[in-house]
Amino acid sequence: MMYNVDNHAAWCYTGGKAFNPGQPTAVFIHGAQNDHSVWALQTRYFAHHGWNVLAVDLPGHGRSGGDAKTGVEQLARWVLAVLDAAGVAQAMLVGHSMGSLIALEAAYLAPERVSQLAMLGATYPMTVSPALLATSKNDEQAAIDMVNIWSHSSIAQKPSFPGPGFYAMGGARRLKQRIAAINPDHVFHTDFYACNAYANGEVAAAAIACPTLFLFGARDMMTPPKSTKLLTSTIAHGKVVLVDSGHELMAEQPDAVLDTLYAFAATKPAFLTKTS
Repeated sequence: MMYNVDNHAAWCYTGGKAFNPGQPTAVFIHGAQNDHSVWALQTRYFAHHGWNVLAVDLPGHGRSGGDAKTGVEQLARWVLAVLDAAGVAQAMLVGHSMGSLIALEAAYLAPERVSQLAMLGATYPMTVSPALLATSKNDEQAAIDMVNIWSHSSIAQKPSFPGPGFYAMGGARRLKQRIAAINPDHVFHTDFYACNAYANGEVAAAAIACPTLFLFGARDMMTPPKSTKLLTSTIAHGKVVLVDSGHELMAEQPDAVLDTLYAFAATKPAFLTKTS
């Protein structure tokens, strides 16, 4: 589904189902140098089991127009503008990696718009090394290869991996190459810059009162579980779930991620009240 946001096309994958105003809505937000397709194995199930799905392509990624934005705060406002364009008053936000920071900031900016918050492969601060920042600008293919290796727990996925011939590392590499090809303006560097520069995470986390899920890969080298304590301790009511994967947990453990997300989505306790 295509919307107009800030005078540019904003593409949202709906899981093959028409939008139904009578159903709850889940917004899925991808990470750096990716697009909506990283959620394909989860969003289609949601869409066919009682949920509206809006899996966004962030600006400058996939089919969405405009320049890639340089700040998490800008991206969070853009997501809220997508909700406005779609006529959605309140939604569950699901974000991966950079997308988790965007979801966090959106929930901080407009808590009344967010029913639940799910953060996958999240950490704060989401520091990017100077070497990787420089490589993403000066040698994008090298940065793609580096991140692709670090994001997966193994070059050989489990025998029951979904889909005959489906290759997680190869698919992730080709997607990042595609984003680079359709937008040659150093999108990877812009995304990493936004993650590295985001400084409101602790303040935002302290304000979160809605039901929250943290879903981490036990073998994640990009945002290792040991780096997540600031977020998980600040949002103390959040549920923490580990799956046996690297950073690309939606592809490496699609069933476990789906089962966890769908169970979380089905449980809608009342908003918690923050106390001083």
